[in-house]
Amino acid sequence: MNDLLSPTPKSDYDASSIQVLEDMEHVRLRPGMYIGGKDDRALHHMVAEIIDNSMDEAVAGHATWIEVELHANGHVSIRDNGRGIPVDPHPKNPSKTALEIIFCTLNAGGKFSGDSYQTSGGLHGVGSSVVNALSDHLRVEVARNRELYMMEFSRGLPRGPLQRIGAAPNRRGTSVTFHPDPEIFGSLHLKPARLFRMARSKAYLFSGVEIRWKTEIAEGDTPMEATFKFPGGLADYLGETLGGATTYAERPFAGTVDFRDKYNVPGKVEWAINWTPARDGFIQSYCNTVPTPEGGTHEAGFWAAILKGIKAYGELSNNRKAAQITREDLLAGGCALVSCFIREPEFVGQTKDRLATTDAARMVEGAVRDHFDNWLAADTKSAGAILDFLVLRAEERLRRRQEKETQRKTATKKLRLPGKLVDCSSNTREGTELFIVEGDSAGGSAKMGRDRRTQALLPLRGKILNVLGAASSKLGSNQEINDLTQALGVSLGSRFNLDDLRYDKIIIMTDADVDGAHIAALLMTFFFTQMRPMIDAGHLYLACPPLYRLTQGSKRVYCLDEAERDAWLEKGLGGKGKIDVSRFKGLGEMDAKDLKETTMDPASRKLIRVTIDEDEPGETGDLVERLMGKKPELRFQYISENARFVEELDV
Repeated sequence: MNDLLSPTPKSDYDASSIQVLEDMEHVRLRPGMYIGGKDDRALHHMVAEIIDNSMDEAVAGHATWIEVELHANGHVSIRDNGRGIPVDPHPKNPSKTALEIIFCTLNAGGKFSGDSYQTSGGLHGVGSSVVNALSDHLRVEVARNRELYMMEFSRGLPRGPLQRIGAAPNRRGTSVTFHPDPEIFGSLHLKPARLFRMARSKAYLFSGVEIRWKTEIAEGDTPMEATFKFPGGLADYLGETLGGATTYAERPFAGTVDFRDKYNVPGKVEWAINWTPARDGFIQSYCNTVPTPEGGTHEAGFWAAILKGIKAYGELSNNRKAAQITREDLLAGGCALVSCFIREPEFVGQTKDRLATTDAARMVEGAVRDHFDNWLAADTKSAGAILDFLVLRAEERLRRRQEKETQRKTATKKLRLPGKLVDCSSNTREGTELFIVEGDSAGGSAKMGRDRRTQALLPLRGKILNVLGAASSKLGSNQEINDLTQALGVSLGSRFNLDDLRYDKIIIMTDADVDGAHIAALLMTFFFTQMRPMIDAGHLYLACPPLYRLTQGSKRVYCLDEAERDAWLEKGLGGKGKIDVSRFKGLGEMDAKDLKETTMDPASRKLIRVTIDEDEPGETGDLVERLMGKKPELRFQYISENARFVEELDV
């Protein structure tokens, strides 16, 4: 079994050990750097990359329709009637056409200068080339200057030169057809329902474009053909999402502001929001039609405008309790959609899950705030209903906080807390964190680097019991599990009560190596089987300690893995002198400053929230049982089936 997981170390380390990968080779070896992994989400992200290119043509005013078609053989086609990808030789490399460079070279595209696109979702010049690298077949057809051209690729490499097919006097635009490579994605396949939702959402995000949907694969009630065009934009989207639900405002607060009019810069923001007692609140945000599920600066600016506006209205209405309203209250029943278009946005990561452009917060807040003040003043009936609802939510939140504070104080007095626990000083659960730390030595650095007010520590010695492979009687007699449950203030299994949980975030912090990953897997198995409501409520996280620290003069960066290290080594840190590379063998080797900056400080750390994403009920439980249960033959079968997807480990 160890031979399957651990590569045999090479005895010599010399120049021959250094690999230089071509662009497409690197994408295939490390797809996680470009599309986030090899899972179902990454698979569908490939389609989004190509659709976003067509959307950029539409937003720029060059395309009026986009067609998305899923074929019976698993291929997907995205077509538009835009300008068409340039097919002439590239000035800096005349032996290749611009089309070939776009699909075969990372960091190549028409969106860097800002001349071709004022705003765009594609920014890094890697989307088309990454999709090409991860497809076993990709075909591009371009209708440009009344001529039709075609070029085919496989796994990032051309199958032949660009071909001129013939005259196309009545056609223009680009068509990309590709098939995700089974060598990368295994048995995963594109799902009609997911692509249908993706296509429909794009039509809402830009009211001037028509999206045509086709599929040859039937799935549930997903239509085989549909056409989307929504003149009302996000207001239509919100109306369809809420359906016939009762809302506090008769019409949503919706609008669009062109940044040219207010800030003299290209771009705009569109929004729609309403409050309802019928469902939990949500916000879906986008930048340049790209979904940003982790939010970012545009969301922060939007909520700042809404919060300041509703408080100001409360003050004008002599409602003193309005001052208690927080962003948390706005989210309770507040259903919002926000879409901004800005030039050269900065995203966190290639998958663009979070917007980081600082100016976006200021521009969105300024654009939305004026309109919100006017909307509240013009519709006093809706404004009053919303204000009353939000005040009630604020009072309820404060009451719950007071109850939790009292409960936590009482529980702390009554509980027999484990001696190894280094508790925080806060008397409330809100905002507190418990770090489950691998080893006492790491606990020492973490103790010095923590925020004593909100951050608690519980060092664990070694690997905890595998609860799926142990009798229930062993759980009660296991010291590490007893310490953990006492620190959390909860019981196990059916007796678990989420209200008893003493901390807001439970953060597993282990070494960035194979043993650390095993300990994290054992802990997640424990929480999944004994405290699943804690995961469902979003309280469980994984810390992301770095594996490397790079120093060049006064410049210093931390790298999570070898790929990130190599990327920094290639482009440099911007300092003077040689780059010094330090590898952390464990958390215990990190001093308190390193650990705080990279792993514990909320302002600079990265956390991964543990979630359960199931297409079928019980799917996750079956997988956990297969991997962590009592039957080693099931584990061996899974490893045999998936070994080819395992990247080489550096241990």
